[in-house]
Amino acid sequence: MQYRPVLWPFRFHRLDAKQVLAISESGDHSFLSQDELETLVHAPASLPLERFAELKSKFFIGQEGAIGIPRLLASRIAAKKEVVLGGPTLHLLVPTLQCAHSCRYCQVSRSLDDNGFSMSFEQLDAACDTVFQSPSRTLTVEFQGGDPLLRFDLVRHAINRIAERNQHERRNLRFVIASTLHQLDEEMCSFFKEHPVFLSTSIDGPATLHNKNRPLPSRDSYERTMAGIRLARELFGQDSVSALMTTTKESLREPEAIVDEYVRLGFNEIFLRPLSAHGFAKRNERVLGYSLKEFCAFYEKAFEQVLHWNREGVPIREVSASLALNKILSPFDAGYVDLQSPTGAGLGVLVYNYDGYVYPSDESRMLAETGDTSLRLGRIGDSLGTLLAGPVARNLVSSSLVRYVPGCRECAFNPYCGPDPISTYNRFGTMVAPVYQTEHCKRQMWIFDFLFRRLRDADSWFMDLAHDWAMPQPPVEPS
Repeated sequence: MQYRPVLWPFRFHRLDAKQVLAISESGDHSFLSQDELETLVHAPASLPLERFAELKSKFFIGQEGAIGIPRLLASRIAAKKEVVLGGPTLHLLVPTLQCAHSCRYCQVSRSLDDNGFSMSFEQLDAACDTVFQSPSRTLTVEFQGGDPLLRFDLVRHAINRIAERNQHERRNLRFVIASTLHQLDEEMCSFFKEHPVFLSTSIDGPATLHNKNRPLPSRDSYERTMAGIRLARELFGQDSVSALMTTTKESLREPEAIVDEYVRLGFNEIFLRPLSAHGFAKRNERVLGYSLKEFCAFYEKAFEQVLHWNREGVPIREVSASLALNKILSPFDAGYVDLQSPTGAGLGVLVYNYDGYVYPSDESRMLAETGDTSLRLGRIGDSLGTLLAGPVARNLVSSSLVRYVPGCRECAFNPYCGPDPISTYNRFGTMVAPVYQTEHCKRQMWIFDFLFRRLRDADSWFMDLAHDWAMPQPPVEPS
């Protein structure tokens, strides 16, 4: 029996008048001339043999009556979705809202005291038990705040309880603490090394910029964070601490200096994150904010500086690029919550807040701090099934399915992305506003376009780097 070629669904993004980027349902891509695009659509059998074979291997072309290839395509798609449909893997515990900083871009309110702004031990125990109701074999428990080290007693209690239960559960378990590190001491480091625990802190760039973005009355925020990093590295390893930065209007003038600072401090990655206008940060958006065009110009310059250091033999990844490249080049999804469909909010991450409630994301608990509690999933102590079966969880899923969301279903980058219904709600008051009007959509479309243009024109050095960044990064155990 002779099989005839069949054109399978695909989408395309025009790069210029002569060339398009075509992306199949599997997420494979190909750069096509206008003539090749028209031949593929109208007479795929007329394509040159080598081009035909390539497009068939990338699921642009099938064969009438064939069984194996459709099954393989279904398996590829299922493997990509496994990370978000396998149960929540990231569990954020917010033991306290206490924090000494008054960061201008902070998305949550803060408290200088502990009166009503910390979890009870009973709530903490219930949250720890809910973590293990997730069917996921891999669990990351991250402590946020406020600054969780201001309530080290709660952090220690939770880690001990989870670690003890995991002796029976045998999950792949990882602890992370997000902190300024100003309270870090040798006792804490000894405990963190025992379990082990990773530390995550904030560094916005050189000292002057950091201290301006993250002020303390003592005006030494940067210096105190550096002291915490040195102590952690000395006592339990160079890779025990990672760092995040937030791009403010002040940052836009210093893209190269910010990258250079991360290199100087010995970090092997930098996440060029835009300002997130959620919660209380929304009030300062006029002062701190900037246009997408301004951020993209900043990002391009910083990205080039990252490439410069890699060419000099200093390995450093830009995280947002590596997450996008993972979607483009790897068959294994890294599980980044913001690029999932259905959304990872709730399905991939849960937030157990100091106020006794569970939220589907960090951004949704930030909205609650401003008085909008409509995105609560339930109370701490409710079963995981109850939390994920409620109206909020159902609305998050239904509003984030790229096959049905107008604007997403036609988008060439559909296999790589997903709407952000919580950001949409924050901006428009509804989860179903036109997706192409959201900052999330505009920014992600720009990043994918930017990276695909780099891949199209890439030399072998950049292609090797891109494939290296695309592979999901295994956590490095503290030494």
